[in-house]
Amino acid sequence: MINASRLAPILLLASTLLAPVAAVADDDFTLGRTILLEHGNRGADIPLLVCRNTNAIKLKAKRRLHLKRIKVTFQNGDTRTFNYYRDMKKGEQTQWRKFAYSRCVTHIEVFGNSDGSSAGVTVLGRKR
Repeated sequence: MINASRLAPILLLASTLLAPVAAVADDDFTLGRTILLEHGNRGADIPLLVCRNTNAIKLKAKRRLHLKRIKVTFQNGDTRTFNYYRDMKKGEQTQWRKFAYSRCVTHIEVFGNSDGSSAGVTVLGRKR
């Protein structure tokens, strides 16, 4: 038979282990990925299937590339262009580029060229 004084700590431990973990408000998430070509004159599109709320964006290079700019389209049709004009090494990330407030992103277009045949780019967002 279990004593009531021993049952309370067991129930407390079980409830903390089974309770869902609260999400951290400053989490980064992937908005999308695309591939830049060596001689690409057009932007690489990242259409989002659902509208994603974010207050800032960051880019991460999967290979060496030359990043020109990124154009972000919001749910209401407004666009915002961020110019970079820089070379990026494999694994390098840009700084966060903030919006004035949290916006719903529906489409992203990345402009640049790869140093080889192709280079992947990941666009990250964050919710604060």
